Amino acid sequence: MTASGCTSLANGQVTALGRMTFSTTLLPALFGLGTGLALIVAIGAQNAFVLRLGILGERRTILAVVSVCAGSDVVLILAGVLGIGAVVDAAPGALVVVRVLGAGFLVVYGLLAARRAFHPGALSPTDAPPSTSLRSTVGTAVALTWLNPHVYLDTVVFLGSVANQNPGAQRWWWAVGAVVGSIVWFLALGLGARYLRPFFARPRSWRILDSVIAVVMIGLGVRLALGD
Repeated sequence: MTASGCTSLANGQVTALGRMTFSTTLLPALFGLGTGLALIVAIGAQNAFVLRLGILGERRTILAVVSVCAGSDVVLILAGVLGIGAVVDAAPGALVVVRVLGAGFLVVYGLLAARRAFHPGALSPTDAPPSTSLRSTVGTAVALTWLNPHVYLDTVVFLGSVANQNPGAQRWWWAVGAVVGSIVWFLALGLGARYLRPFFARPRSWRILDSVIAVVMIGLGVRLALGD
């Protein structure tokens, strides 16, 4: 074989390898990233909580809460890929317990947000950081994440089933994409919210935000209580 023939063969093999790498690793990861973001980026209890903390701007607390939210998603996504979604489907009684606890927690949290909205004196972002401890704030993030049955159905069952439609190792690349999407979203939401602080220098802005949070939390709690 001539030198030019060897070169052409080598170039062809490199091109084929590049196509194979794209279709078996990068493409599934991109699909996982898109699907994960589509599921996460929505007005919900968890996002509303992270947004409010981000606006308040206590970096240590934000990073801890972002770690809880993103870390929980990592665990749930991997559980779905491992097939634990079938276990969730087979344990409806456990989901009922989670639903009842989650509904009560969301309604109470929503009522607290409504109370904040009616007390402008407690809404200025220039005040000192909230007196609640880091442990209490992280505990709230854990409750908002793990006491929501939709988290198990959406993340473990749905994302797990979509991931497992990919053959072999591709499902793990899909999971990597979904995990990256979750981490990027919560970091952007928690750390990026500080740029909204000038807008929230007015008590009226905090009143609006807490009113929206109250409606979202209470609405989700009622939906959970009704079994929707």
